[in-house]
Amino acid sequence: MVDPKRKIIRLQNYDYSSNGAYFVTICTQNRRRYFWNSDDPLLNKQGEMVLFWTKELSKHFSGVYLDSYAIMPNHLHLILFFDHTASNLPAVIAWLKTMTTNAYIRGVRTEGFPPFQKKLWQRSYYEHIIRNETELTEIRSYVSENPLKWQLDKLYKV
Repeated sequence: MVDPKRKIIRLQNYDYSSNGAYFVTICTQNRRRYFWNSDDPLLNKQGEMVLFWTKELSKHFSGVYLDSYAIMPNHLHLILFFDHTASNLPAVIAWLKTMTTNAYIRGVRTEGFPPFQKKLWQRSYYEHIIRNETELTEIRSYVSENPLKWQLDKLYKV
């Protein structure tokens, strides 16, 4: 059952296993900063762990290709291509959240990662179906430039 207070952000009746390109943003719970040590765009150990699992997506899901990504202090941007796959976007994102959360918990125990409360990631995520080459070019540019514009980012939180 759908929570009546919860905003549905998915395109209704769209097949999220369809071939195509998707832009996804996943935010940490309460937009807590975990993946950089400061406002400099350098990944810390936690960010390196997210990078590892992000790159594993294409290995784990046949027909899912990672095009571009940016790991920000409190969110992750991805451009994913789906090509003749039985997977769907919600399953791919759920897997990524699960793998990174489990690895983060191990990191808290063994590598001194700062602990999180209840959840590492927000329940939902933003997605956009990329409809043409112009959009793809614009979104690739946004993703690649985002780390350099961090303090101007709408997800920047002090």
